[in-house]
Amino acid sequence: MTGFDAPLTVRLEGSLVALEPLAEEHADGLWEAARPPEIWAWLAHIGESRDYFDRWLRISLDAARSGEEGPFATRERRSGKLIGSSRYLNVRAADRALEIGWTWLTPGAWGTGANVEAKLLMLEHAFERLGCLRVEFKTDARNERSRAALAALPARFEGIMRKHMTVPDVGVRDSAYFSIVDDEWPEVRANLRRRLATAATDS
Repeated sequence: MTGFDAPLTVRLEGSLVALEPLAEEHADGLWEAARPPEIWAWLAHIGESRDYFDRWLRISLDAARSGEEGPFATRERRSGKLIGSSRYLNVRAADRALEIGWTWLTPGAWGTGANVEAKLLMLEHAFERLGCLRVEFKTDARNERSRAALAALPARFEGIMRKHMTVPDVGVRDSAYFSIVDDEWPEVRANLRRRLATAATDS
């Protein structure tokens, strides 16, 4: 893709999780991971029915083939189970910028370090291989859990876009925007590595 120095998605492997470019073979495992309703308070409820989930998967794979987005399946290394998904979106290669979003994990993976390591892997790929200057994030302004997680990266809060978008099953939302730029990446990387080391010590 013009402007980037590497493929948008490749397998990204850490000690807790592996991020695999989304594929048809992930369908059944991700469907099982997506079933708990508490995942979907702020996102379209793709775990509501298999038809809905399959439509999400088909749209995601089409976006990957076109290069518009870079979706991943998140696999827990220890068990080998699929536990969620995340992706690069709003890809602007000419500006060397993209967004990390559409992130979800099955509740059993919450608080395990899986999300922290997935963010570290995706940010490493974005800044160190793709050559990004900016990585951005957005979340529902009411989603305090997500906003706290982004601030803890740390990503810089940039403001709220009012009535920014309509989310299926959620409605009209204000979006809180955060970003990390290349100058800040070394500090963010060090912080995420410290958090992962602490999680390993505590487990």
